[in-house]
Amino acid sequence: MNTTRTLCFVIAALSSYAALVYRLSQARRSWRDSAYRALITTLLLQCLTFTMGAVAMGGGSVLGVGNLAILLMHLAAVAFCVSSQIILLKWADADEEALRRARWWTVTGFALNVLLVALFLLADGTNRPSTDFDTGSGQPLVLTYLLAFIVSQAVPCVTIFRQCGPYAEMTDNASLRQALRMLRVAAVVLFLYCSARTVNILTSAAGVDIGVWKLASNIFSATGIVILSLSLTNSSWGPSATRLLDWARSYRSYRALYPLWRDLYESSPDIALEPPSAAVSEMDYRLHRRVVEIRDGWRDLRPYIDRTAPGSAGPGKDASEESRQAFTEAAQIKQALLAKRNGTVPQDSKDAGDFDDRDTDNFTAEVAWLTKVAAAYSKLGTAS
Repeated sequence: MNTTRTLCFVIAALSSYAALVYRLSQARRSWRDSAYRALITTLLLQCLTFTMGAVAMGGGSVLGVGNLAILLMHLAAVAFCVSSQIILLKWADADEEALRRARWWTVTGFALNVLLVALFLLADGTNRPSTDFDTGSGQPLVLTYLLAFIVSQAVPCVTIFRQCGPYAEMTDNASLRQALRMLRVAAVVLFLYCSARTVNILTSAAGVDIGVWKLASNIFSATGIVILSLSLTNSSWGPSATRLLDWARSYRSYRALYPLWRDLYESSPDIALEPPSAAVSEMDYRLHRRVVEIRDGWRDLRPYIDRTAPGSAGPGKDASEESRQAFTEAAQIKQALLAKRNGTVPQDSKDAGDFDDRDTDNFTAEVAWLTKVAAAYSKLGTAS
């Protein structure tokens, strides 16, 4: 169990250091921004919190003082929560009201840390077993210390959750909006950490052993900090990640359309403005070209599409109407390709119109529809 807890602290610490290093790489152009300086302070405190947590799990003393690592971890965690609140205020607004609230959080955090130090000393924290600060061991002063610490963590989680929603709706900055939404998720997960930690302490004080469920607090803590680290760096990596996801979606659609495009291209090579290529650069352009070429190839087939020909077996009665339409279109294309190769022109052909006269102004919807047709076309090819 201690190994898992230590691993959770290490994961949280590594994600914190990764976020700090990533942000420090932007110091030259961003240092004059007070929000950036607050962010760096927050990440430093985050790193200190979980570094001290990992040290405390090792059982050794710091500077020869017993349980000093635990105290430093808790003090840094309080300061870290306060700094997170200040960042949120700076992201949302920089007016006098935000500055006043930032000062209030700073004073409150300082008072909480003074309280924790006082309780730690009154409980003779330097001479106690480190396990006392995990369970409380039924000691009133230690229990008070631990519960005061948990409250200092839970309250910022609630306020951050409540503030991030409205702030995300107010901003026009897409990456900031995404960061605020991620920060809201982190606040929920970290509140679950506070709840699980409270359950651990109270059940231990009552003499109830919940076994492996004690690890839930550590897992919530590590998960929440990883999400928090991602949210605090989102404005840097968010746009790149969005572009990568867009490229991946375009590439998936591009590949899905290939079987249909290939047969249409073989039937009408003139539909391609440039020779086919396996390159994956400029994927948006290539996907647009593939859609246009499929449309042109399909129009070339219209004289060979028999209106009166019976459709092939469909995808089944449970399929949606759109799936059945896609299957019908795919079957007509396959039959038309065969008719064109044989030079057979049906008497009643589709010589006008479009794919069921669908609106082609919405490119995303058009890609989705053609992907369904291509999937049905591939199934027909396999069946034959």
